[in-house]
Amino acid sequence: MEKLKLHSPDITQENIAKLAGLFPNCVTESKNEDGTLKRIIDFDQLRQELSIAIVEGPQERYQLNWPGKREALLTANAPIAKTLRPCREESVDFDTTQNLFIEGDNLDALKLLQETYLNKVKMIYIDPPYNTGKDFIYEDDFAEDAEAYFQRSNQKDEEGNRLVANTEANGRFHSDWLTMMYPRLKLARNLLRNDGVIFISIDENEITNLRRLCDEVFGEGNFVAVITLLCNPKGRSQDKYFATNHEYVLVYSKTALPKGSFSIEKDENQIEAEYPEEDSFGKYRLLELRNTHREFGKHNRKNLFYPFYVDDEGSVSVNSSEGWQKVLPLWDDGYEGCWTWEKKRAEQDADLLFAKRVNDRWKIYRKSYANGADRMLKTILVDKAFYTERGQKEFNSLFNTKAKLFQSPKSPLLISQLCQTATSESDIVLDFFSGSATTAHAVMALNAEDGKTRRHIVVQLPAPIDEKSEAFKAGYKTIVEIGKERIRRAGKKIKEENAGKPGIDQLDIGFRVLKIDNSNMKDVYYAPDAVQQGDLLAQVDNIREDRSAEDLLFQVLLDWGVDLALPITQETIAGKQVFFVDGNALAACFETGIDEEFVKALAARHPLRAVFRDAGFGSDSVKINIEQIFKLISPTTEVKSI
Repeated sequence: MEKLKLHSPDITQENIAKLAGLFPNCVTESKNEDGTLKRIIDFDQLRQELSIAIVEGPQERYQLNWPGKREALLTANAPIAKTLRPCREESVDFDTTQNLFIEGDNLDALKLLQETYLNKVKMIYIDPPYNTGKDFIYEDDFAEDAEAYFQRSNQKDEEGNRLVANTEANGRFHSDWLTMMYPRLKLARNLLRNDGVIFISIDENEITNLRRLCDEVFGEGNFVAVITLLCNPKGRSQDKYFATNHEYVLVYSKTALPKGSFSIEKDENQIEAEYPEEDSFGKYRLLELRNTHREFGKHNRKNLFYPFYVDDEGSVSVNSSEGWQKVLPLWDDGYEGCWTWEKKRAEQDADLLFAKRVNDRWKIYRKSYANGADRMLKTILVDKAFYTERGQKEFNSLFNTKAKLFQSPKSPLLISQLCQTATSESDIVLDFFSGSATTAHAVMALNAEDGKTRRHIVVQLPAPIDEKSEAFKAGYKTIVEIGKERIRRAGKKIKEENAGKPGIDQLDIGFRVLKIDNSNMKDVYYAPDAVQQGDLLAQVDNIREDRSAEDLLFQVLLDWGVDLALPITQETIAGKQVFFVDGNALAACFETGIDEEFVKALAARHPLRAVFRDAGFGSDSVKINIEQIFKLISPTTEVKSI
């Protein structure tokens, strides 16, 4: 029985709990004068979260630290002047698909997605570089303040792909890897729903550091599991001491989740093997009602220690009747155990209970039906379907080759299994280290299997492929080309293999390609004070000359936080091209010569939002009167210009 507190609320601890929800990395431990530990706020770290400059602090504390951490945090929080440009020719079903393929630096992508997908992603899966000394990491430039970083982000990236080998000769071997992962995980956490989860594949090189890093970013209390994956049963023969044949999948949630959150329905084979009995309600199995764990008993579960009463036929009741025998949850040696149900539930579900005589003693059993039965995924995965060899075979089959166009892709069946434990219906699945786009493949395959409409967002840097590789010889110049082609081939194959299945024609196998680029706006838009008087006429139009109307539309969607996968239609109104997003959610016209007649015609459509090009109005009077026109005809419309 819980005791009354008999004291007023501890406001300080409540405030700490609130801050922990917003900034879990700012909660740490410190010693009281008597040497006991207490939970406190790391104000240096909190100041860093709220600052645009690096905050220094010498106070000793329990923490994960490395050279470059503060700079990484500063840059994670700094804005960028970039955008996403649509590429219809490389997309599939551009106008109708709900899936996104983002091409570019994943740090930039995560920043660009903050407004639109804040608290909307149900599951993230990533397979980042393992830091083996033979792979590559992002070379992020953190040696500048937030304002300089913002200004530079509006320029063309002359560094190209910014991937560097992090060899063992590098004195910051672990630090550089942590610096790469830290800002990306922090930004990724923002995108997760409150019930969202993240799965991270990793091997022994960084599992310890990654665990501590995730404790800081997601909160130690939101650790879910470390899954051990048997990925190479033969083992790596080139290893120094033992032939490694496993990897890990680290699992964290954004907030504490209830028990059973990752359970999935049992398949027909399991039901057939595990539920041998059957009645009018379906197949079932018998489970002993007494708790079979000896550490639980009357001594610590008094509410679960009470008598049942059994008649000669094995009927069970919690109420005593003449001639019925009393049965307690006792072990064979007389140890006083306990039941797994409280008395109230036993009364409510008494029809599921009955007794059997075992060794001249009554035992109480309950019926457990297969309908809706769930199972938990094990923390050691040994299924052959999850082997790396299977992933390679699936990939090669799609590309009809024996050559390794992409080295050691994950098995899509592994990621499908993880998706099955964490997602349903139309949930969003994000992968910002997409590689060969295994996650996109897995999501489409799972949707075909269970009829759900999960969406995938994948992000990949267009890293160049070695000219000596088989992939380059096959015509692929960058990793993203392989990923896009895989989604095209996988989608086609999934539909062919499921032809005739109800709903398969509606399966979304498309993807909308969006490429990260510098802003559509000229530098004057971000730094008007820097323009000289002689340049004013050249800056009348603040939009770059090489940008299309659809480029402008997607920057507006980003700025307004509108879903980037919503359907887009184009109409001509009064001779002007108008984009309509999701029906009437947004209307955008970026043409020039906008007059009042056109504005009145557009306002008559009553869009929720309307946006125009700042230099597109035919006269200053039109620009001045546009808001008044909308107030008269469509007062609920929000009007803006770029």
